[in-house]
Amino acid sequence: MHSEMGSIWMSQIMLFLAILNATLVTTLGDNSTDSFWLLRIKSELVDPKGVLDNWFPRTHMCSWNGLVCSDDQTQVMGLNLSMSGLSGSISIEFRHLSALQMLDLSLNILTGPIPSEVGQLQNLKTLLLYSNYLSGKIPAEIGLLKELQVLRIGDNMLTGEITPNIGNLTELRVLALAYCQLNGSIPVEIGNLKHLISLDLESNNLNGLIPEEIQGCKELQNFAASNNMLEGDIPASMGLLSSLQILNLANNSLSGSIPVALSQLSNLKYLNLLGNKLSGEIPEELNWLSLLEKVDLSKNNLSGTITLLNTQLKSLRVLVLSDNALTGSIPINFCLRDSNLQLLLLARNKLSNKFPLELLNCSSIQQLDLSDNDLEGELPSNLDKLQNLTDLVLNNNSFSGTLPPEIGNLSNLEGLYLFGNIFIGKIPKEIGKLQRLSIIYLYDNQMSGQIPRELTNCTSLREIDFFGNHFTESIPETIGKLKNLFMLQLRQNDLSGSIPPSLGYCKRLQLLALADNKLSGTLPPTFRFLSELSTFTLYNNSFEGPLPLSLFFLKNLKIINFSHNRFSGTIFPLTGSFSLTALDLTNNSFSGIIPSRLTMSKNLTRLRLAHNQLAGNIPSEFGQLTELNFLDLSFNNLTGEVAPQLSNCKLLEHFLLRNNSLTGLLPAWLGSLKELGELDLSFNNFHGTIPTQLGKCSKLLRLSLHDNNLSGEIPHDIGNLTSLNVLNLERNNFSGFIPSSIQQCKKLYELRLSENHLKGSIPFELGVLTELQVILDLSTNLFSGEIPSSLGNLIKLERLNLSFNQLEGEFPHSLGKLTSLHVLNLSYNLLRGQIPSTFSVFPLNSFLSNDHLCGPPLASCSESEGQGKMMLSNTAVASIIVAIVFTSTMICLTMLYIMLRIWCNWRKVTISTTDGCVIEQKREGRWVYGDEKKRNDGYWNVNSLGLMPPPEKHNSSTTCIFHLKMEAETRDKTLV
Repeated sequence: MHSEMGSIWMSQIMLFLAILNATLVTTLGDNSTDSFWLLRIKSELVDPKGVLDNWFPRTHMCSWNGLVCSDDQTQVMGLNLSMSGLSGSISIEFRHLSALQMLDLSLNILTGPIPSEVGQLQNLKTLLLYSNYLSGKIPAEIGLLKELQVLRIGDNMLTGEITPNIGNLTELRVLALAYCQLNGSIPVEIGNLKHLISLDLESNNLNGLIPEEIQGCKELQNFAASNNMLEGDIPASMGLLSSLQILNLANNSLSGSIPVALSQLSNLKYLNLLGNKLSGEIPEELNWLSLLEKVDLSKNNLSGTITLLNTQLKSLRVLVLSDNALTGSIPINFCLRDSNLQLLLLARNKLSNKFPLELLNCSSIQQLDLSDNDLEGELPSNLDKLQNLTDLVLNNNSFSGTLPPEIGNLSNLEGLYLFGNIFIGKIPKEIGKLQRLSIIYLYDNQMSGQIPRELTNCTSLREIDFFGNHFTESIPETIGKLKNLFMLQLRQNDLSGSIPPSLGYCKRLQLLALADNKLSGTLPPTFRFLSELSTFTLYNNSFEGPLPLSLFFLKNLKIINFSHNRFSGTIFPLTGSFSLTALDLTNNSFSGIIPSRLTMSKNLTRLRLAHNQLAGNIPSEFGQLTELNFLDLSFNNLTGEVAPQLSNCKLLEHFLLRNNSLTGLLPAWLGSLKELGELDLSFNNFHGTIPTQLGKCSKLLRLSLHDNNLSGEIPHDIGNLTSLNVLNLERNNFSGFIPSSIQQCKKLYELRLSENHLKGSIPFELGVLTELQVILDLSTNLFSGEIPSSLGNLIKLERLNLSFNQLEGEFPHSLGKLTSLHVLNLSYNLLRGQIPSTFSVFPLNSFLSNDHLCGPPLASCSESEGQGKMMLSNTAVASIIVAIVFTSTMICLTMLYIMLRIWCNWRKVTISTTDGCVIEQKREGRWVYGDEKKRNDGYWNVNSLGLMPPPEKHNSSTTCIFHLKMEAETRDKTLV
């Protein structure tokens, strides 16, 4: 049962296939006919334009689009589907079109490889597949097409090398492989193509040498291999290609000299060798090529003088020798009066001498470029002989003098490029006759006077650049006549007065640069018409007043710089454009808050509002400015904390908030700004510690946190800032030690830590910072210990301040190596010892209050030592004298006391005797003791015990008073 059912199903399938085959034969035709295969080819293509719609089996194929049939209309001889918008791949079924002689699928959107089966089209003479998206290699089978005369498969994505089998196409006339990605060298088999007329290999990645075998292409007329990587010499054998008319080897790496053999190419019309590494002189023999029309030898290393002469190259229309090292002057016999020369470009060489008057004979010249040479002198007054001149390019030379008025007679002049010279004087009024003048560049000269009103008659003017001259007075009131003006650059002159309102009628203006002048007044309201304005710079003038509200309607503004003026009021009128990339209003008197509307300019990269009177908080919306890399809000009246949303500005490189009244802690999120190169938060009211996260800003070059209320220790992570150039933490409340990790900041050239509470020794590691140059300031801290000798390694250091610390020990002699030092302050420490002689040039106040330092400019160490000894001797002497006086006084007082007691007793005896009990004394009331001679001298002797003077010297009243005083003093002492 199952076998019977299987047989039935098999029979039905066979029947179905038979019917399908019959249908296909009916629909597509017999597979032995070209129409069958053409319909198969059609089925593999996408035809959005319907070009193949009439390819239908019920019509004769010879009526189908793009086909050329044989005379008997049985075979296809040609197929042209160029520019049909076809996509898909090239079908391998083309191999069945055996009679095909011409296949053109160019300028479509075909992809995939060139099928190797194309080599079966033995009758093919023309194969055009250029300007598609074909990829892969050139199939080697293409060398089987013995009848092929034209092969154009360039402007595709073909890769690999040029197959050597190409040399088998001995009937080939045209080989075009340009604008692909082919590599390798030019195959030597190319020399087999004896009938080749055109060889186009430009814009590939070919390398190696130009094969000598190319001389075998005897009929070659066009050889183009520009924009590759060919190297080596230009083979002299190319001089044998006598039919050559076009030789283009531009933009390779060819070297050596230009072969003299090229002068044999008597039919050569176009020679292009630009952008190689050719050297040596230009062969004078090239003057023999009388048919030459265009020569471009620019961007090489050619030297010597100009030898190509228009007097012999009578057909020459274009000569380009720019960007070489040619010297000397332009030959005096360069031009003929009946010259055909239209383009002469000699820029960026080393040509010298004056403007070549010989060029005035080339009246046919349209473009003359002598820029970037060493030409000098004045321009000839008969410059107007060049009546056909459209572009005069003389910039970056040393031309001087004034512009000749005759320049106004160059009625065809469109571009006048005279910048970078030494021209003086005024712009001649005759310039106003140049109705075709489109560009006038006079910048970087020394011209003066008023910008002539007549210039505004040049109504074709699109670009004016007078930067860096000395033009004075006002901008012409008639400037508004220049309706086509695209750029007006008047920066860095001496212009004064106000901006003429008519400037607002130059409605096509995109760049307006009036900076660095003496302009004043307010901005005219007519600026509202400058709807295309993109760049607007007015900095360094004296403009004042509030901004016109109409500026808000300039929606295309990208760059605004109004800095260093006297503008006031709100900055809101400048926030109308959402295209802003840079806004600089530094140094004005703007007030109010910072408009959060600025955040609508998502591409804003530079915002500079420093030195104004802006108040309020920093808008938290600034966190939306993710392209911002420069934010400067310094020197304003901003308050509050720094908004944490600013952490989204990951591209910030400069973050400057100096001199405001900002408060709070230093944000830890600063460490997430990996691109940060400059951080200045100084002169604010920040408190707390430096967040350790700041050590993650590895690109930081400048860190200024001085003049805040920061405290705590300097974090060890500061050493991670290995790119740091400037570290300024002075005038805070930092404590603790300088972290040793600071030695990792080897690029520091300025270090300021003064006026804090830092303590401990000065780290020895500071001596590793050998790039320190501007200053090392550790003054007014609590540093102790000795000055480390390692500081002597800082040989670039110019200023060193260690004053007002507790440093001690001797002056390190290693500091004598600091030969760049010109400011030194070690005052108010405890240093001792001798100052090295190299430091004697510093003033006395560099060493004040170090009592044990000596040596110039202080007192010499020997004097200091002598004075110390002298002071010790005087002290000892004084002590002895005091001791002697004290001892003598005590003895005298004691003796006086004894005498007084004796005298008092004696008085009592005398009184008793008077009363009848007195005994006569032989010594007349005097107690004597010792040598009689000494007694008669009347002098008091230290060793004498006599208490009274001789009788003849005695004065009883004085003596009594003296004794009474002495008694009183003695009594008082006993009561103490």
